[in-house]
Amino acid sequence: MSRAFNFSAGPATLPESVLRQAQDEMLEWRGSGASIVEHSHRGPEFIQVAAEAEADLRTLMSIPEDYAVLFLSGGATTQQALIPLNFAAAGQTADYVVTGHWGKTAIKQAKPYVAVNTVASSEAGGFRDIPARGEWQLSKDAAYVHITANETIHGVEFRDTPDTGDVPLVADFSSSIASEPVDVSKYGVIYAGAQKNLGPVGITVVIVRRDLLERAGQNRADIFNYASHLKGESMLNTPPTWNWYMLGLNMKWMLAEGGVAEFARRNAEKAALLYSVIDGSGGYYRNEVAAAVRSRMNVPFFLHDEALDKPFLSEAKAAGLMALKGHRALGGMRASIYNAMPVEGVKALADFMKDFQQRHG
Repeated sequence: MSRAFNFSAGPATLPESVLRQAQDEMLEWRGSGASIVEHSHRGPEFIQVAAEAEADLRTLMSIPEDYAVLFLSGGATTQQALIPLNFAAAGQTADYVVTGHWGKTAIKQAKPYVAVNTVASSEAGGFRDIPARGEWQLSKDAAYVHITANETIHGVEFRDTPDTGDVPLVADFSSSIASEPVDVSKYGVIYAGAQKNLGPVGITVVIVRRDLLERAGQNRADIFNYASHLKGESMLNTPPTWNWYMLGLNMKWMLAEGGVAEFARRNAEKAALLYSVIDGSGGYYRNEVAAAVRSRMNVPFFLHDEALDKPFLSEAKAAGLMALKGHRALGGMRASIYNAMPVEGVKALADFMKDFQQRHG
């Protein structure tokens, strides 16, 4: 078996050691006589898995005690609909900053429930930058302000946490969660699909300041109520137990590797290496995002001639570099270099890009 370096934006690469541990434990978990995926989610075996996963995530991200942690299904897009239902009155204004595709998706999910105020958008410029905080037209009585911390498709990332005063800041961290230290206390809500930095697809993390759970929100079924999920310890209905278990294994791996401080160092090194190749190519490759807000997680780039796209992808795959095709909304190429992508993988991509330019230049 020869595993390729997988640059997929999600579901994304996972650490080989985590996959091997899951393989070893597939038939029987810790001498319990059954696989963890066969145990009841209310049994002591899985309760232990769930408790360890939350404790490890709290340690990894330094989550304060006045924040609840939920493990839910439905992905980040579902949370984009649940956030206004839980934290805003019907028709109340909610402020949204749009810096890419997923910011627009968040608005689409929220519009049935709140009066969306787009306080700033970089769409006119092709989502290549983030509007300066001083330009935002915030509402006086907004329920919350929503941002997308890292735009997976367009490769734009907030490098600083914007100040929204007393209005809770809600952030989609799907593609950058736990990639560097973050002051959780500056946010009202952080949510993230797990399938990029935390684990496999099928489970979502929601970190929410506990006092926000006291808001009445809007009429909604109990299954759509965050407070009910907290009371039910994220088991209001049967959760995706295997995905939760895999997330837990990944948390332990991340802690053993040195935690978010170490991943911040690695991620900065990987991003710098890749951008250096792009910027030093004399225009053969280009990244159009403003340098100050370039993503460390998702690096979109274009070849100077679209006719080279197919040969690039074909030769990259043959070289053991997979999933480099850009999103259909943007085209070109995209290298996603999340926590589990080793520095060696990015070096291999950088070397391939240099070699490809020499052979096809």
